[in-house]
Amino acid sequence: MKKRNIFVVLLLTFAVGAGAQTLSYMNPELSARQRAEDLCSRMTLEEKATVMMNNSKAIPRLGIPQFAWWSEALHGVGRNGLSTVFPSCIGMAASFDDGLLERVFTAVSDEARAKNTAQRRKGSVDTYQGLSFWTPNINIFRDPRWGRGQETYGEDPYMNSRMGLAVVRGLQGPSDRKYMKLYACAKHFAVHSGPEKTRHSFNIEDLPERDLWETYLPAFKDLVQIGGVKEVMCAYQRIDGDPCCGSNRLLQQILRDEWGFDGLVVSDCGAISDFWEPGAHGVSKDAASASAKAVISGTDVECGSNYKRLPDAVKAGEITEAQIDTSVVRLLEARFELGDFDPDSLVEWTRIPESVVACKEHKDLALQMAREQMVLLHNRGNILPLAKDASKIMVMGPNAADSIMLWGIYYGQPSHSVTVLEGIGNKLGGDVRYTKGCEITSLTETESVFSKLTCRGGKQGMSAQFWNNTEMEGVPAYETTYSAPLHFDNGGNTVFAPGVRLTDFTARFRGTLVADKDETLDIMYTNDDGFRLIINGDTIAERWKTDRLRFNRRKLDVKKGRKYDIQVDYMQLRGGATLNFDVAVVRNVTASEIAERARDVETVVFVGGISPNLEREEAKVTEPGFDNGDRTSIELPAAQREILKALHEAGKKVVLVNCSGSAVALTPELETCDAILQAWYPGEQGGHAVADVLFGDYNPCGKLPVTFYKDDSQLPPFDDYRMAGRTYRYFNGEPLFPFGYGLSYTTFALGTPVYDAQAGKIHVSVTNTGARDGVEVVQVYLDKPDDAGGPLKTLRGFKRVELKAGETKDVVVDFPRSAFEWWNVDTNTMCVTPGKYELQVGTSSVDVKKIVCELK
Repeated sequence: MKKRNIFVVLLLTFAVGAGAQTLSYMNPELSARQRAEDLCSRMTLEEKATVMMNNSKAIPRLGIPQFAWWSEALHGVGRNGLSTVFPSCIGMAASFDDGLLERVFTAVSDEARAKNTAQRRKGSVDTYQGLSFWTPNINIFRDPRWGRGQETYGEDPYMNSRMGLAVVRGLQGPSDRKYMKLYACAKHFAVHSGPEKTRHSFNIEDLPERDLWETYLPAFKDLVQIGGVKEVMCAYQRIDGDPCCGSNRLLQQILRDEWGFDGLVVSDCGAISDFWEPGAHGVSKDAASASAKAVISGTDVECGSNYKRLPDAVKAGEITEAQIDTSVVRLLEARFELGDFDPDSLVEWTRIPESVVACKEHKDLALQMAREQMVLLHNRGNILPLAKDASKIMVMGPNAADSIMLWGIYYGQPSHSVTVLEGIGNKLGGDVRYTKGCEITSLTETESVFSKLTCRGGKQGMSAQFWNNTEMEGVPAYETTYSAPLHFDNGGNTVFAPGVRLTDFTARFRGTLVADKDETLDIMYTNDDGFRLIINGDTIAERWKTDRLRFNRRKLDVKKGRKYDIQVDYMQLRGGATLNFDVAVVRNVTASEIAERARDVETVVFVGGISPNLEREEAKVTEPGFDNGDRTSIELPAAQREILKALHEAGKKVVLVNCSGSAVALTPELETCDAILQAWYPGEQGGHAVADVLFGDYNPCGKLPVTFYKDDSQLPPFDDYRMAGRTYRYFNGEPLFPFGYGLSYTTFALGTPVYDAQAGKIHVSVTNTGARDGVEVVQVYLDKPDDAGGPLKTLRGFKRVELKAGETKDVVVDFPRSAFEWWNVDTNTMCVTPGKYELQVGTSSVDVKKIVCELK
C-alpha cells in the first residue's frame, strides 16, 4: 500500500476509534461542503488559524494532512525541480491561440499533479509542491515599464480574459469530475501593474469608475463567472485608502455580492504584513488587527504568518470565531474537492504517472508554442528567411548563448534548454561563428567559467547546502547542485530553495576550478547581509553581519593546471535576501572592435534585447534603464544600439532577434537592422523556434499583444493608473508597431466583412495571396463613435486561419449581442448599450475594414 494511503487509513482509524461510526468529514460520499462544515466544527480556534496560512501543518488528531497553498505554474510548473518550461505568458499571448494555450496548461497540470502525488507519497508537501497554483496573472499590462508585465497576456481586457479562461480550463480540468485536478488563481485583484518599488505603500486614488469597470475588472469577472476559477489573489497596493486584501468593496461587494464568487481569496505574499509594518500601508496597529481586518474583508488564506495571531484578535474582540469559520469552511471545502483527505484509489488524477514530467510530448508543445509566439516586426527587402549557409552568418549578442534568459521568471528546471546559438548551429549542420559582443547594458564581454567548476561526484557546477538557522548547524534543510551561475533573491517572498525559510537562514556553496591557462578571472558577487568567500582555505572576503545590498568584484590570477577550491558562505538575517555569484573573464570592448569581428561574413544575427534578471518582480539589481525590476526607459540599451549601428555602417546585413518580456522602443533599429524578430522569452525550446523562423522552416504568424511605442516620450507617468493615453485603446499618437501587428513570409487579403446580427456572426473572406502557406489572425474591434470618453477601439474577437498559398476561406467570428457591452454613461455600469457602433475587422488594430451597425 502506498505511504499516502497508509497515512489516510491510519488517520481514519484514529478518528473512528473515538466513536462508533465514521466521522462525517471522513465520508467521501458526502459533499465537499458537508464534510468541510463538519470538520470545521471539530477544530479549535488555534487549529483554524493554522490551516488559514499558506503552509498548513498537519493536525493528526483530526486526520488533517499537511497542505501547501502556494505553488507556481506561470508558464510551466515553477520552483519545483524538473519541468517543461514554456514561453513567457506575454509571448504565448502573441500566438493568439487560446486552443493551444489550453493544451499547454493541460500539460502543466499533468506535470503538477504527478509531482504532487509523488511528493505526498513521500509524506511531505512543502511550498511549490501543492495543488493550488497561483496563476494566471490577468492584470492589464498598461505600461511597458512594468517588470512583471511579462507574466500577463497583454494590454487588452478581452485578450486577458480569453487567454485566462484557457489557462483555468487547462489547470482545473473538466468541471464534471468528482475531484478537481488543481485549483487555479486569478491575480492580482485588482488594478495592479506597478511600480514594483512602491507596491507595498502605494495608494491609487480618484481612479475613474469607467477605467475600473471597463479596463481593470472585465477579465476577473469573466474568469469568475464564465471560467469558474477557484481562487482569486488580492493585490498589494491600496485603492482609495484600503489595501486590496482588506477592501470590503473589492472582496465583498464586487467579488462575492455582484459576481457571486464562492471560491477562495488568497493574499499576495506578505500583503497582510503591509497593513501594519513600518513604511507600508499603516492601516492596522499590529499583526492581530491586520489579520482581523483581512479576514472580515474576505481574505481566506494568508501567504505569510500573521494569521497565527487570529486567536489574539478574537480575544481582543476584533473578530469573531464565526467570521473565521466562514473562511475555514471555504478552504476545507477546497481541499475536499481536490481529494486531499481521500485515498489515491478514489482520486483519478493521482494516476497520472511521473513520466509525463518533461516528456517529449510536452517538449513538442513547448516548441509549437515558441514558434507561434514569434512576431516578425520588420523585414526590409525580404531578407528573411535566410539561406542556410554557415560561412556567411555570424551570431552575436548578449542573449545568444544565454539559456536562463529563455526561461523568463517564475520558472521550473528544464532537462535541457536550446539557446538561440545552439538552435542556429543545429539548423546549419554544425558550428556557427559566434561572438558575444556586449552585455545587456554595457560594452563589456563577460565569459562565465562557472560551467568549468566541478563538485562532489564530479558533477558540473557547485554543490549547495541550506540551513534554516544562522549557524550552519544540524541537518541541512535542502541540498542540491547548481550548474549555472547563482542568482537568488526573495523578492515576492520567494524562497531560495524548497524547504528553506525566507529569513534567518544560511547557505554554503562549494566548487573546484582547474585552470586551463594562465589568466585573470573576475569573481563577481552581489549580496546582502553575511557573505564569506574562501579560496583554497584562505578567506578572501568576509562581512558576516546585517548589511546592505552590495555589488562586489575581485580579481583572481590563476595558473594553468592549478586547482582552486572555491567556497561561498551566505547568511540572511532579515528583510530582503539577494545572492548572485559567478566566476568569469571580463573585458571592455568597443562597438567598432565588435563590428570588425564580422568583417568576412554577410549577415549578423544579433540576439539582444533585455533580460529577466533586470525586468522582473522586485529585482534588487539596478543597472542603467532599470529600477527594482521595472524599467526607467523602454529604449534598447545604448551598448547594443552602438554595436548595431557599427555593423550597419560596416555594410553588414543585420537581423535583430529581440528577447524581452515587454515592448522595446526600436525606432533607430528600423534603420540599422534589416529585419527584427520579437522572440520574447521563448522557453526551453526557444532556440529551435528562432532558427525555424529565421531560416524559413516555420512561417511566422505571431501578433503583438501590446503596443510598441516609438520612444519614452509617448508614455504617460508610470504611476498614473488612469487609462487616458495608454495602450492602443486610448493612445492617440502613432506607435512604432501597433497592437495586433505581425508580418508573415506570405501576404493575405481580406474581403468585405459582413455582420449577421440575427446569428451573431461576422463573415469575412481571407485569401493567401503569396507563394507560401501561412496563418493569419483575423481580429475584430468595436468602437462607439459618439462616445468621446471611451476607447478608440477595443478587441472583441479573433480567429486564426491556416491557408495554403493561393487559398481562400470564409472565416466566421462569433459576435453575439453580449459583445456590444459598453460603458453606459447614464447608469455608470458596463452593459449592452443600444446605439451606433463600428465593427472593425482586420489583421491588426490599424489595418481594418469597417462595418457600421445600429444596435437596437
